[in-house]
Amino acid sequence: MSGGVDSSVAAGLLKRDGYDVVGCFMRLGSPGETLDELTPDVCDAAPVNGPRTIRIGHQGCCSINDAADARLVAAELGIPFYVCNFKKDFGRIIDYFADEYVAGRTPNPCVRCNDWLKFGKLHEYAGQIGAASVASGHYARVDGSGSGGRLLRGVDHSKDQSYVLFGVPRAQLGHMMLPIGQFEKTRVREMAKELGLPVFDKPDSQEICFVPDNDYAGLVEQRRPGAAKPGAVVDTKGNVVGEHGGQHRFTVGQRRGLNVAVGRRIYVVAKDVASNRVVVGDEKDLLVAACGVGEANWRVEPPDAPVRVLAKYRYNTPAAMATVRVREDGAVGPSGRCGQFEVVFDEPQVAVAAGQAVVLFSADQPDWVLGGGWITSTATP
Repeated sequence: MSGGVDSSVAAGLLKRDGYDVVGCFMRLGSPGETLDELTPDVCDAAPVNGPRTIRIGHQGCCSINDAADARLVAAELGIPFYVCNFKKDFGRIIDYFADEYVAGRTPNPCVRCNDWLKFGKLHEYAGQIGAASVASGHYARVDGSGSGGRLLRGVDHSKDQSYVLFGVPRAQLGHMMLPIGQFEKTRVREMAKELGLPVFDKPDSQEICFVPDNDYAGLVEQRRPGAAKPGAVVDTKGNVVGEHGGQHRFTVGQRRGLNVAVGRRIYVVAKDVASNRVVVGDEKDLLVAACGVGEANWRVEPPDAPVRVLAKYRYNTPAAMATVRVREDGAVGPSGRCGQFEVVFDEPQVAVAAGQAVVLFSADQPDWVLGGGWITSTATP
């Protein structure tokens, strides 16, 4: 329970349907704020009833106010409420975030959080208390159970979150419940009001929860002090057109804040970490024809021949028609992980960036998530 309307309604629906529900708030120890906490490194052995000291993010889905809201919702529903201390594990996500930027890639911490914590660490805790499943307020659906189950897009495509769930291990799909995935967001808010939940009109979170004031570059520099190394900004021909204060401050596709004047609209089209150069160019220079992908997590048997798919390479970008080929050196283990594959787009796509996740949907059944992985390389047309 994150304290938002979606997870609150998910808990309310499960309680209404007769499930024995336990609410859990993930203590992540993000910088910026504190909430009183007594227990060191594990989930509390008893419901939270008094003030505690928790270092936690001040925005997004894990703030002090969110913790208080989640507690109020649990009280309204009459369910136990626990604070789970995942501070050490969340530090891994912050380190990943900083290291990806230092390496010149564009990270996606929300996907990693779902993979490592919400459907990783939290599943471990569920097993410890004898819970059969972990439920969340994601806009996605599970069809079937066990190894034959399918992960599907949420009915509300404008809120669909199947993209950020592609990394959930296959084995956990049968122990995963997504109660609101079959509803539109407007209906979820209506149900929150019907259930008497005080968060029915609470705005959705937007920012990354552990980045103070949305200053991701400042966080990277705090975590990795050597990141702020000045270098050259060059055009696609190698001509120096400016200077930067650290390549981690730029992402592929960025247009604003370049501090370079060349008389036309330009974008960050690449970053060369070895030479500490940021490359700028025209919009056409952002086009990518194909990308290499690693850390594959297949939700179906990996194809032994090229297969047509819809490939989504950013959360807020529509999926594009493409062909996927599993690489010969990308052997896939029983878990469906560790493989490599290549995505070749029918039409070149804009600002496909290394470090982002690419998620594959069935070309014939566009709601069905086939798998996905992490972009390791890109190829121009």
